[in-house]
Amino acid sequence: MKKFFYVFYVALILLFIYAPIFTLVLYSFVDTPVVSIEQAFKIGFSFDLYKKLFNDAALMKIVWDTLLLAGIVAVLSTLLGTAGAIGIYYSKGKLGKGIATANQIPVINAEIVTAVALVLLFALVIKESRSYVILVVGHLIITTPFVVLSVLPKLKQMDPNMYEAALDLGASPFKALIKVVLPEIFPGILSGFMLAITLSLDDYIISAYTKPAGFDTISTYVYGAMAKANANSSLPALRALSAIIFVVIILVVIGKNIYATRKEKQR
Repeated sequence: MKKFFYVFYVALILLFIYAPIFTLVLYSFVDTPVVSIEQAFKIGFSFDLYKKLFNDAALMKIVWDTLLLAGIVAVLSTLLGTAGAIGIYYSKGKLGKGIATANQIPVINAEIVTAVALVLLFALVIKESRSYVILVVGHLIITTPFVVLSVLPKLKQMDPNMYEAALDLGASPFKALIKVVLPEIFPGILSGFMLAITLSLDDYIISAYTKPAGFDTISTYVYGAMAKANANSSLPALRALSAIIFVVIILVVIGKNIYATRKEKQR
């Protein structure tokens, strides 16, 4: 009986978390602006919204622009975050602790504060507050600390003697880093990379404050579409886009878990 209530409790929590997403996926197959059970059975299920999504050139451009932005930000933040995590780990005394504490500030800080501060800084320094470069910098500010937090635990789990042994066997510090340290912390790097992509795709506030004129990400477009829902015929197609994003994330998470499981078995 105790096990039954435990399973029931966990299932209830999972249902509470995922019921809205499953509803979204379900209604991505119903081509109607009005979301209701009656409309779903009256119109029926089809792939019409997915066809509209891929046939909408303007919407697809926004999707590709957002993916390109997320890719650029993820690569840069992974490089910066990994280097930062290694620097923090090998720093001695209070220096490493101070840098680690400073890294946590953007994580805890309200995103609206970061966005306004970023706009003010660039407006004062270069007299420009909206450009693609500023948008990338803003996304880097919110994603890089999470990469650091993903890599640091893997560095702490690593046997520190392995790096020193590589140096003793004649490897240069750089070669020891590439051949010994990076393979050991690769799962953390991969997690940080995925987290950076997710945060960049999801961000609205930084993007809304810093994006150049005529440029939209998925989040800013969705907000604009919801604000003028009555005049926007692309709004139902966003359900299909959201469902695709969810399915891709599920596949990536499953693939990551399979990879981690195989690595553990090899060890």
